[in-house]
Parts: sequence; C-alpha cells; structure tokens
Amino acid sequence: MSAKKIVEDFYKSDAVINPEVMDSFIHPEITLDWNSSQGFLQMDREKILALSAEIGRAYSRSKIKISHILAEGDLVSVRYSHFVKTIENPREEMLLAHFIVIWEIKDDKLYRGFQMSQLS
Repeated sequence: MSAKKIVEDFYKSDAVINPEVMDSFIHPEITLDWNSSQGFLQMDREKILALSAEIGRAYSRSKIKISHILAEGDLVSVRYSHFVKTIENPREEMLLAHFIVIWEIKDDKLYRGFQMSQLS
C-alpha cells in the first residue's frame, strides 16, 4: 500500500476518537512533534493512544476534511480541518482546529510526524 493511501485511510477512519483503531495505524516506535496554539508537545505511542481515548470521551463524532495531500516516497504532507460533534450537542458540528502535518511511513504505519495546529 502506498504511503499516501495509508495516511488517507488513517484520516478517513475513527482513529482520532478510537484508541483501538489508532493502534492499528501507528508504529510501535512512533513519535509526533506537535507545535500547537498551546505550545510544543512531543508524543510517543502511549500519549497518542491516551489522547485518542480522551477525545473519544469528549466528542461523539470526529470528521477530518483534507484540503491538500502530497506524497513523495515515504513522506506524506497533509493539510486538513478537524470537525467534531460534542456529546452534549450531537447535532451541531463545530470546527475544532486546522492542521498541517508531515508523516513518515515505516512498515506501513505512521512512524514520525511533524504537526502544527491552530484552534478555530
């Protein structure tokens, strides 16, 4: 499977809100460097799975809308917006944040990520 297809499948899945699905996409030695509106985070496998579980508890639905995706070899760059529906108001979809990330794929898994985000 191509690196681009792996990343597309990841963002089309429920991985962001489901740690079991997330686990199927991430490499055992994954590292994500994330520059957010709140500061810099460096996340390993355990932290990523914990974040997925936390998001799953806070939101009833998560949807990623990709605006750009570029691939070269094992590197994939993605620009997307993340929309969620809260448990309190499952009928209203709200924009959570905008993201851009560069993923390195290894062994058909997300291995190394460099991400920037801005809250909506």
